[in-house]
This record gives sequence, C-alpha cells and structure tokens, in this order.
Amino acid sequence: MIEENVKKLLDEIPERNPFGEKVTLVAAIKTRTVEEINRAIAAGITDIGDNHAQEFRDKNDDILPSARRHFIGHLQTNKIKYLVGKTDLYQSVDRLELAEAISARYAREGLTAHVLLQINIGDEQSKGGFSADDAESAYLAVKALPSIEIDGLMAMLPESDDTQLLRALATRMRGIYDGLNARYGGFKHLSMGMSGDWKLCVECGSNMIRLGTAIFGERHYS
Repeated sequence: MIEENVKKLLDEIPERNPFGEKVTLVAAIKTRTVEEINRAIAAGITDIGDNHAQEFRDKNDDILPSARRHFIGHLQTNKIKYLVGKTDLYQSVDRLELAEAISARYAREGLTAHVLLQINIGDEQSKGGFSADDAESAYLAVKALPSIEIDGLMAMLPESDDTQLLRALATRMRGIYDGLNARYGGFKHLSMGMSGDWKLCVECGSNMIRLGTAIFGERHYS
C-alpha cells in the first residue's frame, strides 16, 4: 500500500506550483515504523519529517540516509539536543525563545541550523506560531541570531469546510512569504499543506507539503 500511495502522490502532485517553484513532498513519519519509513523512501520519498524529538532520536540511525530530515512539530528547548546536527530543516520555529535556544546550541557546536518560521495564519489559540502581523518583526529578530539561516515560512491552515476561508488564508500566507522574500531574500520554502488541504495550498503557492496518512494510512497509537 505504501508503495502504491507514494507512486500515486508523486504522479498527482504538480512538479511545480503556479509560481514556477518545485513542490517538495515531506512524508510525516510520526508513529511510523522504520520499515514503513524505509519502504516510502525506497518508493521515491526524498524528505521525511518527525514531530517527536525522542522518537526521531530513536529511529534516525536506522532510517535510510538518503532522505533529508525535517522536524515539523512543536519543539521544547530541552529536546534540541536530540536533533542538533541531524536535522536538515526545523520547520516549526514558532517562538523567539526556541530560535534563541537553537542558535545557542548550534553556535556552540560550530554548526548552522536551517529553519522555517511558523506563522499562525488562522490566529488559532490551539496552534503555536508568530502572528501574521508580527511576521516581519519575528523574521528580523531571528535573522539577527548567530548560527541560524531562515529558509522560509511554515503554516497550518485551520480545519474547516469553508474553502473560501482556507483559500484566503493560504493566499495571505503566500503574500507574507513574497513580501519578506522581496525585502530580504533567501527564502526557499513555503511549507503549507497536509493530507486534507494540500491541493488548495499548492494552488495558492505552497512549494512544500507535509503528508502522513495519504502515504501510510491512518495512524494507530499504541
């Protein structure tokens, strides 16, 4: 099933978004076994993302090394130690405190962390992230830190059946991304879109999507 799902998705996902940017599929691997993850990589997945630091630590060495590693969940500062030097992209830098902790740890190691700033585009209390109105000030604050490179932005749309609302939020998110990139440059990724809304997000300008159940099926928590 995993192999078939990956093939179907790679056939279905546009190679480029309407802005001409390559669309990258990140497989969300939370709760998945090493065998399942490696099957997905062998089938064509190039990027994987976990949102649990200790689970990442425990599985990482057994996962095929060809896939780029992303951290895509809420990260406590005391868990950075499990990820330092092993994570290609931190997608969910949702507060200045976290950025400062990543910066300090990577500076001590003589490394550079690549990050995305998480924007709470739906202004939801249940989600972390910088507010849309504070996106520029957050960018400047994080950009001033040593040992961090900001590669773009990440967002999660609200769970809603209101397609017009979701499209408006995704379009606003793309506008924030374009505005910051025009002023400061260096952006590579707008990570926006999950199994339920990725098509809309790509249409609105996302160039990175995070899919789990569409690849592996429903999660089973032990």
